[in-house]
Amino acid sequence: MTETVTRPLGPLDFQLVLLRRMADHQPGLVEDARHQLGASVADMREANKRWQAMTRSSRSRGALSRYRSVLGEPEAVVPRRIGDLDCEARLWPVPLWPHLRFEVLSGPGGAVWNEWLVRAPGTPGPELHAEEDLRPWSCTVDEVARAFAPARPMEGSAPTRWQLAITLPGGGTRVAEFTWGLLQRLLP
Repeated sequence: MTETVTRPLGPLDFQLVLLRRMADHQPGLVEDARHQLGASVADMREANKRWQAMTRSSRSRGALSRYRSVLGEPEAVVPRRIGDLDCEARLWPVPLWPHLRFEVLSGPGGAVWNEWLVRAPGTPGPELHAEEDLRPWSCTVDEVARAFAPARPMEGSAPTRWQLAITLPGGGTRVAEFTWGLLQRLLP
């Protein structure tokens, strides 16, 4: 009997996992990114299938260990204080988006609170002043929230999706939808 050996998931696979969730809203951008990575649709589906199996396994490691096993050691570990709680932000580079980092925010004891894409430290974000500036994949949740404050967080349609109700200059309102923290689209 021949045993199938599955190679471990790595950074390329993780980028395909990110893209798989984004494909629902930005299929054209995802296709371009997938080609840039030299991956097929089947590669993207397989990476996502293996990631889902890893996260749902009864023998699953904690989320922080899972990210380390797939992405390696973080590029940076930054202490953060949110309210009266101390936490840590671990940042990994994402070659597909060199100006962004994948951030995993964990609290005391290593419990993961949030996982998303953020602007790389020292990298200037986009100037966001008007609705036209809110282009897919151009900005992150925190950048939109700061630019269009006060922004009201809303529940997204999946665990890796967020929405912000924002007020535009001139008083119009829109809902910005994000996947893995990266802007995907504006809803009416």
